[in-house]
Amino acid sequence: MIRVTFLPDQVSIEAEAGESWLSVAERAGVEIPTGCRMGSCGACTVELENGEEIRTCISTIAGDRKDCTHITAYVFRDPTW
Repeated sequence: MIRVTFLPDQVSIEAEAGESWLSVAERAGVEIPTGCRMGSCGACTVELENGEEIRTCISTIAGDRKDCTHITAYVFRDPTW
């Protein structure tokens, strides 16, 4: 299991490697805006603690990070979405 924390809301939840980011956020009650659901509009972009930006509509929780037990994601909220 990997603990995922969504900022700025400070909401944490357990997730499985390979689980979709949007599914994890939904279970946690965190709203991530989506537009196209194909990764091209950028509405669902979150920034991970290492500075990597991902599109949550096409990404899964990575389990390939060595000793990864916690991931922090900063959710951007564009008021136009």
